[in-house]
Amino acid sequence: MSTTEEPHGPRDTEHRPEPVAPVLPAARGASAPPDAPGPAPASPVGRLAATVERLRREVRNAQAEAEGRALVEMAKGILVERLGCGPAQAARQLAELTAQARMTTLEFAVEVINQAARDRVAEVTDAFLAAAGGAVERDTAAVRLRAAESGVLAADDTQAVADSLLEHALRPLGAVAVAVWAAGADGSLTLVGSAGFSPADATRWRYVPPEVATVARRALTERAGQWLPSLSGTGLPTIGRHAHPDGGRVAVPAGTGGRIHGVLEIAWPEPLEPQPPQIVRQVDALAELCAHTLETYTLHRDAGHEPGILPPTAELMDLADGLHDPALVLVPHVDGSGQLVDFRIQHVNSRFLDPAGRPRAVVNGALLLEAYPMAAGKSELFQRVERVWATGEPFRARRMQLMSLVDQVPLSTVADISISRHGSSVLLLWRIEDETARLASLLQHAQRLGRIGGFEENLLTGEITWNDQLFHLYGREPAGSPVPLEELPQHAHSDDAVPLGRFLRTVLHQRRPASAAFRLQRPDGVTRHIRVVAEPVLDTDGRLFAVRGAYQDISAQHWTEVALAATRDQLAHTEQQATERNRLTLQLQHAIMPPTQAPLQVSGLEIAVRYRPAETEHLVGGDWYDTVVLPSGLVLLCVGDVAGHGIEAATSMVVLRNALRGLAVTGAGPGQLLSWLNIVAHHLTGAVTATAVCALYDQDRRVLRWARAGHLPPVLVRGPEAAPLPLIKGLLLGAVPDAVYEEAELELASGDTVLMYTDGLIERRDRSVEESLAHLLATARTAPRTLDQQLDRLLTYSKSDTDDDTCVVGTRVV
Repeated sequence: MSTTEEPHGPRDTEHRPEPVAPVLPAARGASAPPDAPGPAPASPVGRLAATVERLRREVRNAQAEAEGRALVEMAKGILVERLGCGPAQAARQLAELTAQARMTTLEFAVEVINQAARDRVAEVTDAFLAAAGGAVERDTAAVRLRAAESGVLAADDTQAVADSLLEHALRPLGAVAVAVWAAGADGSLTLVGSAGFSPADATRWRYVPPEVATVARRALTERAGQWLPSLSGTGLPTIGRHAHPDGGRVAVPAGTGGRIHGVLEIAWPEPLEPQPPQIVRQVDALAELCAHTLETYTLHRDAGHEPGILPPTAELMDLADGLHDPALVLVPHVDGSGQLVDFRIQHVNSRFLDPAGRPRAVVNGALLLEAYPMAAGKSELFQRVERVWATGEPFRARRMQLMSLVDQVPLSTVADISISRHGSSVLLLWRIEDETARLASLLQHAQRLGRIGGFEENLLTGEITWNDQLFHLYGREPAGSPVPLEELPQHAHSDDAVPLGRFLRTVLHQRRPASAAFRLQRPDGVTRHIRVVAEPVLDTDGRLFAVRGAYQDISAQHWTEVALAATRDQLAHTEQQATERNRLTLQLQHAIMPPTQAPLQVSGLEIAVRYRPAETEHLVGGDWYDTVVLPSGLVLLCVGDVAGHGIEAATSMVVLRNALRGLAVTGAGPGQLLSWLNIVAHHLTGAVTATAVCALYDQDRRVLRWARAGHLPPVLVRGPEAAPLPLIKGLLLGAVPDAVYEEAELELASGDTVLMYTDGLIERRDRSVEESLAHLLATARTAPRTLDQQLDRLLTYSKSDTDDDTCVVGTRVV
């Protein structure tokens, strides 16, 4: 730094004296200075309290003076190194430069440190300078952060770190409390420092077990800062929640080298407004300061007996060698800036077999992504390892495809995966499933479920092999004697002798595969319907020496066929009745709700309606709409959907539609109309439930009053934008005897379009309602010139796949 360079131009204010202690924003309030005279204590207790308060101020002033002196001495050291001068000359240079810059000694010392360090704190200060456009805010932030940094570096434990952060950096931001959490290897959280919270809270929250959802837990698992405007409504428990239930809360992960050592949590007494990026960067810088202290804490904790020593990797390697499953010991690999980029395979045990067939010596010592590039593919194995390393939370997975590791292994190769962190290393285990045993087990289960028994008979030696399922089909004990194939007619019904004789001749004499169905007479008197399938086994000379095959119990299939034959005529009659019933239902629905209808003529208002019946007649539903001008001059607009299909839904639809039209002439509002309609639906036979939207449009005021009963709200298209109206409260019709429905008003302008529709327009089996609604809004934004064209476009581009009726009512203000 040149001695003639001025970091900033001169200020208009007069030169200020050099304070030794830092002037922090928290100390710039309206309170009297420490030595200012106050009212005389009225009692001995008051005098004692005043003495205690005076001593506290003196201690705080002494601490601030020490921290400020440390920053000034650091700036002098920088000048000694940059200017090549002695300490005395550096002190004179610092005083001269401070006077030229019209700053306090502490503020200028922080400026020198920032320009020399170019670290995270300096970046935060530069961000404030760019945003604020002035030096006061920049100086305030710089002094505050450097004072906090000095306090953290001088702190001998994490509790002192929490005290320093709250006092120097967070109280000026309006925060009232801070908690420093250390992350355990199992994903747990330990409170290692707190300030501003009561001792009872600190004791109660000293440990949070793994998988317990808290504010700090969310920051740990998501590995991102959590800025909650208010704790109310989040449902997340955390330290000090009862003291400030509506206060804001921030939790930021504190980590280095890709590993999260803990979480910094900050509490505000009132709801927290959205903060500018400069404040977010300040908090991130403070979390980075915490990370260095937490790293030392975790080193001591993980060492167990000697502070500063990590659990030896050799012990983890010995543990891996003692396992019966393939194991890899991974250590983090960071780049020059300290960022995690990969994991090095430190050790593979003797059980390890590379899926690609490479020797262990080739894999041992290699980087994980170099040895297994597919680990970063669809299975996200690398991301799993990275997450375990960062948070300490172990990961387990059943039947993961090993294709995710390398592309040379068969697709059917699967394994059970286990990943856990141990000190500074990660242990990765996988257990490849025995495919042969799995297929044998599947075959056994398939035979049991299909009631199939297998056999093999050697015709030369007379040896017969049956499996357990075949003994069970024959009603014999597994220790009994199998039945030779030639004796099969003796165990069958006499009427089945002909097909069984044909079966045996085909297999034994013609030496061709064959099958036959017969009735097996079991020793216990039970008759089972069996199908036998057999094939001859020939030797190299073409001579028959064995027969193998299977028996299958088809009794259930036989009786099902009998039942189907007995009811075929009845089903045909029922189908004819159902067809006639659906035809009448469809006629009734089209009589009340024609697919095309002449538009309603209203001055200053354009109304269009589209009704699309279900594609299949047997799904005739209960969708309905109505548009009518009431005697009061108001326009009634409504759509609804009765649950279910068929004649019951159609007749219920007619009742509700006509009831609403009759009730509307009373002049009641939409909320009251839905309340009355709910009573009608509740007392209909069959416990009818339905959804509906009811609206009344006032042409003179251009105001739309509306209410909803469990239905999707209307969509407002205004210019190039389309958005749903607010989701006001309203229970579906018929659910309870009495219900109250909330109303909302919307003032419309010329050109505005309101769309009311039933769920048949957007409902899909493979997509959420939110995604379907987003597609509808995107389609509605590109509105054609006429309302009819807009409704036709909505029906054309609808992606609904539920084969349900669809009603759309469009209203445009002219």
